[in-house]
Amino acid sequence: MASALTDKLSRLVKEMRGQARITESNVQDMLREVRMALLEADVALPVVRDFIARVKEKALGQEVLGSLKPGQTLVSIVNRELAATMGEGVADINLAAQPPAIILMAGLQGAGKTTTTAKLAKHLIEKRKKKVLTVSGDVYRPAAIEQLKTVTQQAGAEWFPSTPDQKPLDIALAALDYAKKHYFDVLLVDTAGRLAIDEALMKEIKDLHAALKPVETLFVVDAMQGQDAINTAKAFKEALPLTGIVLTKLDGDSRGGAALSVRQVTGAPIKFAGVSEKLDGLEVFDAERHAGRILGMGDIVALVEQVTAGVDMEAAQKLAAKVKSGDGFDLNDFLSQIQQMKQMGGLSSLMDKLPSHLTAKAGAVDMDKAEKDIKRKEGIIQSMTPKERRRPEIIKATRKKRIANGAGVQVQEVNRLLKEFEQMQDMMKKMKGGGLMKMMKKMGGMKGMGGGGMPKMPF
Repeated sequence: MASALTDKLSRLVKEMRGQARITESNVQDMLREVRMALLEADVALPVVRDFIARVKEKALGQEVLGSLKPGQTLVSIVNRELAATMGEGVADINLAAQPPAIILMAGLQGAGKTTTTAKLAKHLIEKRKKKVLTVSGDVYRPAAIEQLKTVTQQAGAEWFPSTPDQKPLDIALAALDYAKKHYFDVLLVDTAGRLAIDEALMKEIKDLHAALKPVETLFVVDAMQGQDAINTAKAFKEALPLTGIVLTKLDGDSRGGAALSVRQVTGAPIKFAGVSEKLDGLEVFDAERHAGRILGMGDIVALVEQVTAGVDMEAAQKLAAKVKSGDGFDLNDFLSQIQQMKQMGGLSSLMDKLPSHLTAKAGAVDMDKAEKDIKRKEGIIQSMTPKERRRPEIIKATRKKRIANGAGVQVQEVNRLLKEFEQMQDMMKKMKGGGLMKMMKKMGGMKGMGGGGMPKMPF
């Protein structure tokens, strides 16, 4: 997320940490760099000025000057103020209302409003155990109604039908009546968007708000919009009493300015962040964790959550027991590991949450190429018969050719996968009976790829 901003600020963080003494001069130099990085990331100028003033005031106060590690203290101030700019901690969704709790989704066309409605439905079903109904009031774009129907079904919620010849207010009131009669906990109302702000859009959404009296009015904004996102946020804030913001497309090549600006411009907390196009790609927004990611400190908590959610613990325990008992690690197990990686969101999603000093070591790795390589491996194994997966040693020339044709790859690719599998199989054998520690000690003295030695393990 916001790679240019993250690169610049994480580089500055390293420089700040190295400062043995903080003076007005070096604080000014660093804040100048921070200011430039924020402006280039499309953060609104008033927000930048306010942020720099707050950091400078604290940096030149006793908090840093009296510290034994002034460089690290300065970094913590920047981190804290960055989090404060985006809102303190977590602002969860409010469902404290007589059911159904109505949530009104607002925003421009193309911001990802319809997909976000389904993502939110999935979140409320899985995390809050709610019965959810969705309805589309977008009568100007017939495809929007069908899109909401499709994604709602995928999310596991119920969809209330509407047609382009109906009035948005009539649709919303009919959906509310249905939700009450069928005991739904939450009604999500997806409203019409426009390519730009206009009076007709604002009047329509004001009328909907007045009639429905939603418990939450969420403004969905595209993080890639930059300064335009700020102008849109202002217009919606003037028209509606916004209760929260959902930032979408944070996984894209956005400059990240919207995340730092919309909170301050609207006064409404950022409640969710869209981090992938998948329906489970909606995260509860945590300002402190997000600030750490922008500063290149990573988000280890999110990484652990992502891995925990993606890993099949029962399958992992079975594999561990299999390895421990000395049963052969076969290609079915290898395929299972590849599929677990995909369930966790893939390599790029995991790397995004690691601190920058760790990802820098893997900087030479082409993530797109690595992801394609994982898919290729999966295709090769799936082209094998069950017997071949259980007993890879029977795969000779003729079989290799058939497998390569089935997977649409060259025979060399099949050979490469089998060699990698053999290496992993050897490693699994060494793990049996406590051999892991011995193996790690040996690896400590080995030279890794690229000429660098692996550090000695602390045992």
